[in-house]
Amino acid sequence: MKVRLKYVTRENWEEALALKVKERQSNFVPPVAVSLAKIHIKPDGDNIVYLPFAIYDEEMMVGFIMHAYDENTANMYWINGFMIDESHQGRGYGRAALSEMVHWITNRFTGCKEIRLTVFKDNEKAQQLYKRFGFVPTGDVYGEEDVWFFPIK
Repeated sequence: MKVRLKYVTRENWEEALALKVKERQSNFVPPVAVSLAKIHIKPDGDNIVYLPFAIYDEEMMVGFIMHAYDENTANMYWINGFMIDESHQGRGYGRAALSEMVHWITNRFTGCKEIRLTVFKDNEKAQQLYKRFGFVPTGDVYGEEDVWFFPIK
């Protein structure tokens, strides 16, 4: 497995739109189209930048992940819209993609002191992944999701 992140562009956006999670997971993550819409709508404010990535294993797209950030802060570096396509789950892509995204963020933003994400209370598989990786709950809730963070040393 060779997981890498590539920007979603006019060359691969239609393939990214076809990604989907298992039916029982559909309430845990927005469709890729919703994540892509955030880039232009900017629901979190004009100061937030959204960067959408397709997750690849070699030349095969296996998932999607988006980074949203405010570079003028130490803790507004978010991972959202993270999903592995239903046909590729259970093969280690989630952990590998999470690792790639964390490294990508920390290598580009020296002011970043923590990376945040949200997760639904009943999304046990995602919580296990994030906990094993080193994310911890903040105790904050955003909508119906718990906020977790990964401290950058």
